[in-house]
Amino acid sequence: MSIVDDFNAYRSKMNEKILGQDNKVLKRFFNLDTNAYQEGALDQKTKELLGLIASMVLRCDDCIRYHLGKCHDLGSTTEEMYEVFAIANLVGGSICIPHTRRAVEYWEALENQS
Repeated sequence: MSIVDDFNAYRSKMNEKILGQDNKVLKRFFNLDTNAYQEGALDQKTKELLGLIASMVLRCDDCIRYHLGKCHDLGSTTEEMYEVFAIANLVGGSICIPHTRRAVEYWEALENQS
C-alpha cells in the first residue's frame, strides 16, 4: 500500500467509528465541514486550495493530506501546489518547512498514482 492508500484507509475507518457513535455535535461538525467546501461564490478548487494553506499554517499533516487529495481530484497542478506552499510558508513562517516537505512527498505519491 502507498502512503495515499494508507491515509485514506485509516481516515475512512476512523470516520466510520466516530460517526457510528451517533453523536449529534460531531455529526453536525462533520456536515458543516463538508458543506463549507461545496460550490458557492468560490469554486470547490479555490476552497480546497485555501483549506490547504490554512492546514499548512496550522501544521495539521492529516488536514494537509486530505486537502492535497481533494486538490488533486479537482485537477490542481504541481505549479499551483508550489504556489500554495510558498504562500503557506510566507504566512506561517519557517515552522511550515517540515510540513512542506511532507506535503511534497504526498503530492508526488498522488501524482504517481495517476
